[in-house]
Amino acid sequence: MTTKNTVIIVLAVLAVLVFSLYSFTKNTYNSLVILDEGVKSAWAQVETQLQRRYDLIPNLVETVKGYAAHEREVLIKVTEARSRVGSAGTVDEKIEANNQLSSALARLLVVIERYPDLKANQNFIRLQDELAGTENRISVERRRYNESVQVYNIKLRSFPENMLAGMFGFQKKNFFEAPQAAAEAPKVKF
Repeated sequence: MTTKNTVIIVLAVLAVLVFSLYSFTKNTYNSLVILDEGVKSAWAQVETQLQRRYDLIPNLVETVKGYAAHEREVLIKVTEARSRVGSAGTVDEKIEANNQLSSALARLLVVIERYPDLKANQNFIRLQDELAGTENRISVERRRYNESVQVYNIKLRSFPENMLAGMFGFQKKNFFEAPQAAAEAPKVKF
């Protein structure tokens, strides 16, 4: 074998190695980008439903105010929690603010149980149905978001993708978890 043939073989092997490394890096990076965008898209769907709830709350509060004027503290807590949702900036802040809003709404619904006239009011019933439907939509979108986060985080932590993920600045995403207060069912008292 001549030196010229040896050089050609070495260059061919190097070319295959460089092309393989390039292909692996490109495919890994692109798959991480796709998963990252999937998480962002899933979060956007969650935010759409959270905004729907956010928009319904003033109507619900005003309807309840007419019947439950002395339940002021609960109504104030719902309004304050709604305000925190509106001012939250990051995904984590939005998750926390919406968890607080969910807790405040649960307390409001317990108060509502004390007012049979309110429960018979058609406007209230329609608002309550809208809110219940919205809560279901939030639950579905939150589940989809968490599934996207799980797939993304698994890919991010898997070898050898984890080495490239760090180099390109991909970060672990947080799940949208239920607040601890949700573990305990609200108590209805008459």
